Amino acid sequence: MPSYEDALELFHTWTKTDSLRRHAYAVEAGMGFYAHKYGEDESLWRMTGLLHDMDYEKHQTLEEHPYVGVGVLREAGYPEEVLDAIMGHAPHTGTVRESLLAKVLFAVDELAGFITAVAYVRPKGLAGMKPKSVTKKLKDKGFAAAVSRDDIRTGAEDLGIELSEHIAHVIAGMQADATRLGFSASE
Repeated sequence: MPSYEDALELFHTWTKTDSLRRHAYAVEAGMGFYAHKYGEDESLWRMTGLLHDMDYEKHQTLEEHPYVGVGVLREAGYPEEVLDAIMGHAPHTGTVRESLLAKVLFAVDELAGFITAVAYVRPKGLAGMKPKSVTKKLKDKGFAAAVSRDDIRTGAEDLGIELSEHIAHVIAGMQADATRLGFSASE
């Protein structure tokens, strides 16, 4: 099993743009929060979040992403649980999200991107952010229009939690890693 340091090195080899790196770090932060909440292997869950889009810069088509990345990860010795979760985060693959890891990755992915967009338009960024401000922006179809609101809702439903609670969890995870995500760590 590769280490977190191995995963980070692989990720940086494949992903060069700051925006995609920050997205992966944001998903990783949300995954870390949920791993802790559910008593799971935090390193494994963080690596899954970090690597879920590692091939996206070079392979953006539905025919390639996330298949290329999963092939590379399989060769590198990542467990099938991680590979299944990464396949399941992309609905076009048809991979059923059976494990808690897969459900959480799907639930965190779009929401982390949306929370990042909300943080960019707030004077304090992530600091002091509450679920209410994210929920309000979700209703504005013109704001971060590329983010699937359906995927965000489905992710929370699949976890069996209220959307506002899910939003609070992902915000908390991202606030814990605010500096790495490019935001101030405090108000």
